[in-house]
Amino acid sequence: MLAVLILTYNEQLHIARAIDSVSSFAGQIFVIDSFSTDQTVEIARSLGAKVLQNPFVNQARQFQWGLDHAPIRCDWVMRLDADEVIEPELAREIGEKLPKLGPDVAGVNLKRKHIFLDRFIRHGGRYPLILTRIWRRGQGRVEDRWMDEHVIVQGGRTVLFDNPFSDHNLHDLGYFTDKHNKYATREAVDVLNRRYRLFAEDAGPTREGSSLQAAVKRLIKERIYNRIPFQISTLGYFLFRYLLQLGFLDGREGLIYHFLQGYWYRFLVGAKVLEFDRAIRHLQSADEKRQALARLTGLAL
Repeated sequence: MLAVLILTYNEQLHIARAIDSVSSFAGQIFVIDSFSTDQTVEIARSLGAKVLQNPFVNQARQFQWGLDHAPIRCDWVMRLDADEVIEPELAREIGEKLPKLGPDVAGVNLKRKHIFLDRFIRHGGRYPLILTRIWRRGQGRVEDRWMDEHVIVQGGRTVLFDNPFSDHNLHDLGYFTDKHNKYATREAVDVLNRRYRLFAEDAGPTREGSSLQAAVKRLIKERIYNRIPFQISTLGYFLFRYLLQLGFLDGREGLIYHFLQGYWYRFLVGAKVLEFDRAIRHLQSADEKRQALARLTGLAL
């Protein structure tokens, strides 16, 4: 009925949990691995997943590679991150509702909830995050971008299921900050690409091809937020999220999360855009700028 694709690199802490959470309804499980050096591959195979390996460039290209190369036979495809969990209520809903969807439905949007330091972050605009995670085989693709990529469906509408899934990473704060430092570099590349047209850019999510929430958030970020000096926009965003969207109700764990993800991370993106822009803006051609940015970031641009 449904094939699940999971991207991994050294995910031995999470992979068994992820696979177990989809085993009740998945007809096929594919792990797209970036040559892990821990026990990820062995664990995945022991649980019945088929493992394909490919060198990692970014999330979007790795997942699209999986779509293009995995021998998917099922009618539906699901994207799941290794640190995400399909909860039992959602697993039952998928098993019950998916076979009954009409041919006019091309994709299914799911509600993601974030667990941080073992606390469900309910406020600050963080729940529910509505993402397209299930689509008919052949009717979905992944945006080609360096950060915040979405699944885009075509040939039909999307529907929203009721029950959420969880994003619950079990690593420590050091891992969280290191990961977001790398995310900030990738997002800065996307910002500078729009500024200088360094390489082709995807059209992005729309209400019809993704979720309305994702389309509106992308529009606000690119048309308004990224045009405000980051010293102002980052502080304004944090205060909006923490006070007006009631992030303070998430307690101490929420304060840590909203500050790190809603202020520190956004400030870091802005600072990296400034740093990289100063290094490339004097160059004449887009090709020169792209090559310089690749050297600065270590990314295969």
